[in-house]
Amino acid sequence: MTESFENMGLNPTLVTALKKENITIPTDIQQRVIPEALKNKDIVAQSGTGTGKTLAYLLPLFEKVNAELKEMQAIILCPTHELAVQIMRQIERLSQNSDIKIKGTTIIGNVNIDRQIEKLKEKPHIIVGTPGRILELIKKRKISAHTIKTIIIDEADRLMDENNTEFVKAVIKSTLKERQVMAYSATIPKRVETGIIEQMKEAQVIRVEEKLSVPDTISHMCFLAEKRDKIEVLRKLVRILEPQKAIVFVNNQGNEIEIFTSKLKYHGLGVEGIHGTTHKLERKKAMEEFKSGKIQLLIASDIAARGLHIEGVTHIFNIDIPEDVKAYVHRVGRSGRNGNTGMAVSIATKRELELIKKYEKELSIHIEPKSMYKGAIVEVKKPKTF
Repeated sequence: MTESFENMGLNPTLVTALKKENITIPTDIQQRVIPEALKNKDIVAQSGTGTGKTLAYLLPLFEKVNAELKEMQAIILCPTHELAVQIMRQIERLSQNSDIKIKGTTIIGNVNIDRQIEKLKEKPHIIVGTPGRILELIKKRKISAHTIKTIIIDEADRLMDENNTEFVKAVIKSTLKERQVMAYSATIPKRVETGIIEQMKEAQVIRVEEKLSVPDTISHMCFLAEKRDKIEVLRKLVRILEPQKAIVFVNNQGNEIEIFTSKLKYHGLGVEGIHGTTHKLERKKAMEEFKSGKIQLLIASDIAARGLHIEGVTHIFNIDIPEDVKAYVHRVGRSGRNGNTGMAVSIATKRELELIKKYEKELSIHIEPKSMYKGAIVEVKKPKTF
């Protein structure tokens, strides 16, 4: 197995660019995907959140794009505005820190289309955005599909759902047959895999199993509560802990998130909620307010939080306990990043305590049982209840 970027046949200037970001050792998915992508293979790649999938496709793409040509050469499809922006920032960093001067632009829905058309007149090499708007601009002949040689589908499980799959297929069909198609996701169910492979020629499927672990910079605690009392327990904990920036996770989508959000707002807390059906503009506003520190809490489902990379998250609250260990790892790993400390706080019913015990055992961590008394967090008098 290759252990360095230098040995992969990448342009040395790209390796230098990575070093400027303190990235020196390729992750498992990068080691397995990059050599195949450089051979122009069609790829379906599955690897967990935070394992470096973006660079796994951007590095070969930087090798393939001809920076001298003033034409559109690649499309990266993604489901959300903030993921498009994150990908675009990584493209900009690689371009700024290397000798490969590649230009990109974001093309997303619910944004002024005339402004996007103006940006496309500059003939960016890479277009990053949502499939609906990209397809619209292809049909208007503002995106020259005949020059596109690579299509990347990021968060493929979401883009191949019933809301997006027809747009994705139409974008692919609009390009020349000798294109390269690559799909990446943290989870790729068989149904999604089949749908993607139909758009490819001799697809290579690469799956990297996650080694589940939690950074030791994160501390864990658990509070026992009846389901109906959880939101009140959360409210009290926020007052006591005063988190600078916290994500509150729930298992259910939509209505429950909106109810929780309105209840916490009623008590004067700075909070917004996002879920799978949140309108793009509302989601964008909520994310901007959370990132800037204007609001303290962001309530989200696991699906809605996919692809979010937010600096400075100090606390994770599990108002519902996730049903598998992988989800727990992904949730709590959003705090305590870059050497900072983080705290994961779970509010569990008696029934959910079995999951807490399971996570302790499988992850070799201690989730400390706690209680509240007179506005302070205290040790549980009878630990056997946990």
